[in-house]
Amino acid sequence: MKYSYFPGCSLKGLGRAYEESLLPVMKHLGVDLQELDDWNCCGATAYMSVDEAKACVLASRNLALAERDGNHPILAPCSACYLVLNKTKHYLHQYPKMKATVDRALNAVGMKCEKDVPVRHPLDVLINDIGLDAIKMKVTKPLQGLKVAPYYGCQIVRPYATFDDQANPTTMDRLLEALGATVIRWPLKTKCCGGSLTGTIPEAGIRMVYILLNEAKKRGADCLATVCPLCQFNLDGYHSAVRRQYGDVLLPTVYFSQLMGLAFGLPDRDLALNRAAIPFRWRPSSPPPAPAQPPAAKSVAA
Repeated sequence: MKYSYFPGCSLKGLGRAYEESLLPVMKHLGVDLQELDDWNCCGATAYMSVDEAKACVLASRNLALAERDGNHPILAPCSACYLVLNKTKHYLHQYPKMKATVDRALNAVGMKCEKDVPVRHPLDVLINDIGLDAIKMKVTKPLQGLKVAPYYGCQIVRPYATFDDQANPTTMDRLLEALGATVIRWPLKTKCCGGSLTGTIPEAGIRMVYILLNEAKKRGADCLATVCPLCQFNLDGYHSAVRRQYGDVLLPTVYFSQLMGLAFGLPDRDLALNRAAIPFRWRPSSPPPAPAQPPAAKSVAA
């Protein structure tokens, strides 16, 4: 199946490691991604609280572009983009006045948003379109011995749980297990990382970062795996602030796509592992030695 790839602003900026690892992984799996031509910022979640109508118009333009380009499902890796595009779709269905406002704005530039373009997350596509069996077949370097705490954040399953459970999502858990990793079971997989609080109310945001890092480390995780550029930035970039206030809880945070690339045997240079503030270094453990074979029985002459 072909997908209209919507990178959003983050994957072209601070979240480049996400795009730089996701694209080769999807290509390795035979997924046809075509970047949406002339896409624009979705407005992220902040614009919705400033002006819902203009925010919906902004996001709807991307839906209209996908409709014009073949009505292929939109693949939105960024959690905020995924949430906003889904929220906009719901608004267009549920609120006729909002739909009329969006239609007027799009018609003014010769565009329309009439079809129900699916908005998909990479985890959804990987689990439900490609399947774990196909993914397992691509694994050449299983992540044996690597203990990973999957961290979903608070946006891809709330409020719209389109492909996973709101309270206890498991798609990334199952994906990591298919790669050979040991999944850490922990209750904070959807607890907010602090979002933009790290920049607006630092004392609150830093504490939320600390709570996640500390809990994952207490449970024996070697790293956190995330799906969100903002979560990755917060959990990776504020270790010095956490250390000053709470002590050292050093723990790398990587994208699930980077771990997939490692398990597929893709070169490190293609997975952008060098972009993290806290380095992630892991190599497959040596396979256990083959069990000794019992000596062959000697023939006894009659």
